Amino acid sequence: MADETRVVEPGGWRDAVAAARSEGFAFVDWLSAVDRLHDEAAPGFDVVCHLLDVRTPGALRGLLLTTRVADGEALDSVTGVAPGAAWHERETHEMFGIDFAGFDDGTGLGLRPLLLPDGFEGTPLRKSFQLAARASKPWPGGKEPGEGHESSRSPSRRRVQAPGVPPPEWGPR
Repeated sequence: MADETRVVEPGGWRDAVAAARSEGFAFVDWLSAVDRLHDEAAPGFDVVCHLLDVRTPGALRGLLLTTRVADGEALDSVTGVAPGAAWHERETHEMFGIDFAGFDDGTGLGLRPLLLPDGFEGTPLRKSFQLAARASKPWPGGKEPGEGHESSRSPSRRRVQAPGVPPPEWGPR
């Protein structure tokens, strides 16, 4: 059975999670985001939460909640209705730069680094993030057939820069 998907408005995010939990979807499987800043119609981030109904053994039901939040806008935290989402909201905040208003994991420390080392700057899961490792050596892969190997490059195709690869003038020389 496929998971049910519900698209909600950002203002109804917390209420949608609360409603889903009251329907039996009480287990927060994961919460993350997808960078859609290059979407011309509605740029932003798709915040996605996967909830599970585990009440019936052998009949696992899943629900996918999604909302589009604009860059720089905060989304209501769901930690008040689903405490298990705290780790996921911290990770999403750290990796995408999305703020969660009202975040509370019981420590009183708020949204703080979770995975990245102290002093790390940037949001590494945004498509615009420049990967320093890709600036220091040539990117070995290719997005098009025949790319990635100098001897077999097709002269009829335009080279496509892989996501996260900075321009040649970027970085130390």
